[in-house]
Amino acid sequence: MMVYEFTKRVIVPVVAAIFLAALFYPLCVENSVCDYLKLWVLMGIPFGVHRMFVWVIPKGFDLGGTVGILVINLLIGGVIGGMILAWRLVMAAVYLVRYGCMGIFRLVGKSKKIFSE
Repeated sequence: MMVYEFTKRVIVPVVAAIFLAALFYPLCVENSVCDYLKLWVLMGIPFGVHRMFVWVIPKGFDLGGTVGILVINLLIGGVIGGMILAWRLVMAAVYLVRYGCMGIFRLVGKSKKIFSE
């Protein structure tokens, strides 16, 4: 159970962030300079867009209005998803420290039993 939680809470968010950064980095580089705001929004799209289509659904618009609403959904969803991604990475770091401390305490507890005998 511990390996499953560690994988779910630490490995998956970090691997997802690395994959998205590698995927979107070439789209954000201009003149050998990366636009990190654009990278952050693009990386947040998979985490936040599904929340946006619940709020603003394009109905009753012509083609231009529908495309405009969809672009606004992508932008706002990217910002919300960027915050969610940042939060998940912070929580991954917290869980990594927590699981590391738990492992050290287990090793120290077992070593006390070994040395006390």
